Amino acid sequence: MTRIHGITVTLFDKVKTGLDGFGEPIYEERPIDIDNILVSPASTDDVTNQLNLTGKKVVYTLAIPKGDDHDWTNKVVQFFGQRWRTVGVPLEGIEDMIPLDWNKKVTVERYE
Repeated sequence: MTRIHGITVTLFDKVKTGLDGFGEPIYEERPIDIDNILVSPASTDDVTNQLNLTGKKVVYTLAIPKGDDHDWTNKVVQFFGQRWRTVGVPLEGIEDMIPLDWNKKVTVERYE
């Protein structure tokens, strides 16, 4: 029997690098590799609900490992050689009440 394991997904996070001439912050996009992310096709219900609510067609659901503290809200991610954008706020469960290694999930749409 094989153990369930995820893949490495690159999360692109914006980091403040300074201020422009008007005093507004300047951000740089930096890649962060995160291991053990489960990737599964989005369910028909998830696709339909998100399309009706937001007009966005979700394609995959990502399961985020316990202990991850990155911000996954409306971020660009890369896996399977393509770029995706997370849709909405990740759903999070109570770590101690979930038996496996993942306690958050977020859906993604195709991003070009």
